[in-house]
Amino acid sequence: MGTGRPKKYSGEDLVLLREIVKDLPFGTLAEIGWQFEGRAGFPLHRTTLARALSEAGIERIHAQDLDEPEPEPRDTPPRYGYTDAHRSQQPEQRYASSLSDEEWALVADIFENRGPGQPPKYPRRLLVDACCYIVRTGCSWRMLPKDFPAWQNVYRTFRRWSAQGKFEEMHDRLRAQWRSREAKESSPTAAVIDAQSNRHSPQGGEAGYDAGKKVKGRKRHIVVDTIGLLLAVSVTAASVQDRDGAHPVMSQTMTKYPTVKVLFADTGYAGKCAQTISQTEGINVEIVRHPRNLNVGHWRCPDQPDLFMKDAPPKGFLVLPKRWVVERTHAWIEKARRLVMHHDRLTSVSTSWVWLAGARMLLSRLTSKHT
Repeated sequence: MGTGRPKKYSGEDLVLLREIVKDLPFGTLAEIGWQFEGRAGFPLHRTTLARALSEAGIERIHAQDLDEPEPEPRDTPPRYGYTDAHRSQQPEQRYASSLSDEEWALVADIFENRGPGQPPKYPRRLLVDACCYIVRTGCSWRMLPKDFPAWQNVYRTFRRWSAQGKFEEMHDRLRAQWRSREAKESSPTAAVIDAQSNRHSPQGGEAGYDAGKKVKGRKRHIVVDTIGLLLAVSVTAASVQDRDGAHPVMSQTMTKYPTVKVLFADTGYAGKCAQTISQTEGINVEIVRHPRNLNVGHWRCPDQPDLFMKDAPPKGFLVLPKRWVVERTHAWIEKARRLVMHHDRLTSVSTSWVWLAGARMLLSRLTSKHT
């Protein structure tokens, strides 16, 4: 006759743990516990969970226990500089940032509102070109070239369009077209979240200090799909933590795209933030960690070695699955010089610039002969 309290878990629960570890090889013990509670319907204490993992033959491997491999040499040198595709400009374009006839045809109906009242004094296309010039070059409103309407008129039009959400509408339409070209559904099922801190100018407005990045200014919280296109944008003071700024931008994402089922994030969103988002929005939050994370390590089953990483990655920069997509989007955004630093008092205006920069990039892609 056995003694002691009976086990809370069964052999089927051990199989379930192996499946969870297969999905989350770099997950913490708490994250594995949350996944187990969601699938099995009952929680396990931390100590009991560790005992169950050990009984299932699963062990945790830390980075310091792995050997350092030699980095692979590069076959070809990196290529820098502009190509002919970057220098291309149509005859109808006043500046490189201006829209071509083909690009304007894709979005003209968004800005050309045919209704009662006095006809517009300036062509809507010229006003859109002026806004694109500002976001691409980063110049101040008062230094807008004379080829465009008076800067006061352009500024008022930009603010009105921003309040109406026209730049976001333009980006959403173009993103759907690009996803269709990439043979993807218009509504994504997976997303990636990240935040980036940038300086702000002495213009004033909401700002703070990011102690982690040593930046005084504002922070852009963005959610992108798996090919790096924007789904939601939120701008806050840089002092707002990533985990606190994640909830508003995820609420925007789920309101527009309820089809999203998986969210990839970095360790800044781990813990209670990931659990809250998962419970509130009804999605699965996966934390993508560096393979050489000294705090967590990774889990390995001895009888299923192919499911887990065998070799340690080299030191230095490493492209992490899923996370690199949103990092690349941050780089795309900062090609627009207006977004390198926040010059506007209102965070809503800063958000509109991000949508316009993303839409302008998609217009170039959709009409380029080199893609």
